[in-house]
Amino acid sequence: MGGRYCYRDVLPFSAMVSMECMNVALNTLYKAATLRGMNYHVFIVYAYAIAALVLLPAAVISRKSRTLPPLSRPILAKIVLLGLVGSSSQILGYTGINFSSPTLASAISNLTPAFTFILAILFRMEYISLKRRSSQAKIIGTIVSISGAFVVTLYIGPPIIIGTKPSPSLHQNLHSTNMGWIIGGSLLTAEYVLVTLWYIVQAQIMKEYPDELTVVFLYNLIVSFVAATVALITERDLNAWRVRDIGLVSVICSGVFGSGLNNSVHAWAIRLKGPFYAALFKPLSIAIAVAMGVFFLGDTLHLGSLIGVTIISFGFYTVMWGKAKEQNIEEAGENRPVSIPSEKVPLLQNHKVDEV
Repeated sequence: MGGRYCYRDVLPFSAMVSMECMNVALNTLYKAATLRGMNYHVFIVYAYAIAALVLLPAAVISRKSRTLPPLSRPILAKIVLLGLVGSSSQILGYTGINFSSPTLASAISNLTPAFTFILAILFRMEYISLKRRSSQAKIIGTIVSISGAFVVTLYIGPPIIIGTKPSPSLHQNLHSTNMGWIIGGSLLTAEYVLVTLWYIVQAQIMKEYPDELTVVFLYNLIVSFVAATVALITERDLNAWRVRDIGLVSVICSGVFGSGLNNSVHAWAIRLKGPFYAALFKPLSIAIAVAMGVFFLGDTLHLGSLIGVTIISFGFYTVMWGKAKEQNIEEAGENRPVSIPSEKVPLLQNHKVDEV
């Protein structure tokens, strides 16, 4: 029982928290590279190509060591769709970060659980019953998380820690003449709508073909091909394809740890716990992003960020509480012994669990 609990609960939670920390660090490293002239189209091509190259041996070993269903045309078609959605979201996302900041990207990513929750209900991957406290907690927590995300992005408040240099970041005044913040926010919102769709498609693929390494390898291969096509059209300067110094470090780290490791862990978590569970951890990145933005990029810390983070955290843990309650109900239903009803045991007694 202890090992099963560790694998199904402790390990996914720890892995997802670690991935969110790593994502913020990679976004910050990417921002530093773009400030020195790194082209984001070229960055995506290199990062995903490196990830595909790194994952190739692991994917081959995984296929040989497990009994898996054949890679049929419908599964390959879904993986291609996953690649198209992923490449589009990455292009929009890195463009948005280029216009704004990693802090803004993490703030808008807090909308991902709400979008994923809605789509998961529509695709019948999540079930709600307004009479259950667990469903009420998930709904309320999702709404609170959205509210917190809007507080972080729309309310600035007085500065708490003054930054060392001005930058188009989350904490700029909405009424300023700098349009980079607005453009970046719009592109990042579109990115996370596509990220939500990515979670749903990934969950469907994992049901039919439960091999994360092979799926992620093919996904990275498709994204690198699509990104290369876009880069060749939009970027005609050959010098942009030369990366060095911080740009080279960012490409290698993002390829190995981001496109490779992070996507593999997300695919595993989605197969184990579902798309909504994976999306729940997006709000945690805002606190990490604010800290990294202040200490490494010289961003100014404002009161609005602290208030928004508090609201987001409350919403996140409310949803997690609801998910935990639902899991306890499901496990209780699986472990309940089947008994023949008698006159001493009312038939309606078993329905008390619905009120939780």
